[in-house]
Amino acid sequence: MTGDPTSAALQAGAEPAAARPARPRLLYIDNLRITLTALVVLHHTAVTYGNIPAWYYTEPAKDGSGLLLDVFVMFNQAFFMGFFFMIAGYFTPASYDRKGARPFFRDRLKRLGIPLLVFLLLLRPLTGLGGYADMRAEFAARGEALPYWVYYVLSWDAGPLWFVEVLLVFAVLYALVRRGGARRALGPAGENRRAAVQVSRPLRPLTVVAFTVALAVGTYLWRIVVPSDTYVPFLGLPTPNFMPQYASFFVLGVLAYRRGWAQSLPRVVGWGGFAVATVATLAYLPFVVTVDTATLVGHGSWQSLVTAAWESTFAVGMVLGLTVVFRERLNRQGATAAFLSRHAFAVYVIHAPVLVGLGFAFRLVHAPAAVKFALVGALALPLCWAVAYAARRLPRADRVL
Repeated sequence: MTGDPTSAALQAGAEPAAARPARPRLLYIDNLRITLTALVVLHHTAVTYGNIPAWYYTEPAKDGSGLLLDVFVMFNQAFFMGFFFMIAGYFTPASYDRKGARPFFRDRLKRLGIPLLVFLLLLRPLTGLGGYADMRAEFAARGEALPYWVYYVLSWDAGPLWFVEVLLVFAVLYALVRRGGARRALGPAGENRRAAVQVSRPLRPLTVVAFTVALAVGTYLWRIVVPSDTYVPFLGLPTPNFMPQYASFFVLGVLAYRRGWAQSLPRVVGWGGFAVATVATLAYLPFVVTVDTATLVGHGSWQSLVTAAWESTFAVGMVLGLTVVFRERLNRQGATAAFLSRHAFAVYVIHAPVLVGLGFAFRLVHAPAAVKFALVGALALPLCWAVAYAARRLPRADRVL
């Protein structure tokens, strides 16, 4: 519906109620989006105060609590963006089925492309002002000038909107596959085939195991060519080493919609997912703290295979577990949750300048890294939703945010 927070990136687009039969809203998936969006904000807050200098504004930790923030980032990175792509994939077939190829493409271009352009042309310059000031000072120390337009071009990337960028590519590829004759694999298309959208095919444990193994091996092989320290200039992909997970989870979301996996997933599979993720993590942590971290990034090392195996196992286990928990325990919304849900995608789009602004505001506060993370994170979450609310009040903004 118009105004849904993640309708641009994570849900099918709007359609008049009279044009389609009413379908029950999956409130637990809305609540999952809220949780994952909050994790994105906290993730980048942890990067701000940890030991991973991969954000617009950072204060490298000067105490041991920074390591805890790095561990938090590691756990998040292992699964949460893949989960976003899976949710996006889940809602893609219904959108295509209702609209057809050309309207679907136009809708994706509007709902994904406009927020991407807004970030690139408006929010990114504001977010990167601190970086420009630092680089200009370095140039000035050498007696050189750095015009802003040079910095603007050289620092061009999509920032956190890389997700929207990649999702737009996935949506186009999905449309091409559907038009190219793969309808039997991905489901029927056309208004006259709506009744066949979903077929109940319970997810078998052997399928989960096979997928996890394939993902681990595929990730390991991918990182021979694209190791973890790879950065793609201009496109700005911060984690291209996770692309096998992102692509496969998007496809998994498409299949989950067609086969009714989310609704038919047994509780025992969800709790089993949590258990397997926990056991894998308990086995991985002693390993990761005793090896040279340079061997974990890829290049075909056996250590990178272990890392890929843990990440894949943890991601699959967390997705299974969270899906069941939210479906069984959090499949309802009050007014507050509905508000958070409507504005979640806007939060994703605008959170970067909000976090950078808070970072500068608290830069003179001297405290352990974990304390500053807790303080700024506690302020950032409500502030991001408040700014998102204000942004969506702008004329026509709620049609793309």
